[in-house]
Amino acid sequence: MSVDPLSPTPLYVQVADLISKDIEEGKLQPKRPIPSENQLRQEYGIARGTARLAVALLRERGLVVTIPHRGTYVAWENTK
Repeated sequence: MSVDPLSPTPLYVQVADLISKDIEEGKLQPKRPIPSENQLRQEYGIARGTARLAVALLRERGLVVTIPHRGTYVAWENTK
């Protein structure tokens, strides 16, 4: 999967949507880490700030939780 830099949808929203889809499909399991900012940068060819915005959007959606100095994990309360 990749992002479309020419799309009217901001890159961070595209990345967050792709990660959301992976969570919904069970590719990313509850209580397991999501890819790091560096991994997101490499996988999607995005800037660090874009990766941070994508993770922040996932937090706002309640799909992930960030534990300081540990990482960001798929939320376990909101799983189906």
